[in-house]
Amino acid sequence: MDLAARIIRQFADSIDAKSSASELMAYPIAQAIELMTASLLNNGKILACGNGGSAADAQHFAAELVNRFEMERPPLAAIALTTDSSILTSIGNDYSFEEIFSKQVRALAQPGDVLLAISTSGNSPNVIEAIRAAHERDARVVALTGKGGGLIGEMLAPDDVHLCVPNDRTARIQEVHLLTLHCLCDGIDCLFLGVEE
Repeated sequence: MDLAARIIRQFADSIDAKSSASELMAYPIAQAIELMTASLLNNGKILACGNGGSAADAQHFAAELVNRFEMERPPLAAIALTTDSSILTSIGNDYSFEEIFSKQVRALAQPGDVLLAISTSGNSPNVIEAIRAAHERDARVVALTGKGGGLIGEMLAPDDVHLCVPNDRTARIQEVHLLTLHCLCDGIDCLFLGVEE
């Protein structure tokens, strides 16, 4: 096996996935940036959730907002719903794993907040329940998916934003998700700070 050639192919596949996604996703990413920034400027917050690698992405995004991305600015209100082991295990034990995010959304979300719902397949049951809870609380949803969007793509409200990676391979979807999160952070910073370039 030529490992170097395999690695080069992985890089090429990742570049192709990002290139294909850029034109399709640029406008909805801009919509998501405007939605999130408006919420933050109106004393709202962003709640983020996902499973596995998507849980790590939710935490990464929250950290970039609360601390900083690339520009100095005041801390922004963001909470990853994936981090409190006592909350996650008590809900999972007393109710079900499907409710680990939705119960937190019902407790924390206010009208005008934004839920960042991450699912590479678009079919994660606990993320779907979180979206339902966000709609109940009059919070908006930015859904970050792939593989055609799955059930999540079908349940979004007209004023939600769907960021669907046009790819079926989980690794490629996750790589585009990370770039998308960095685009969101950069755009929020630019709007928040009035950066023109």
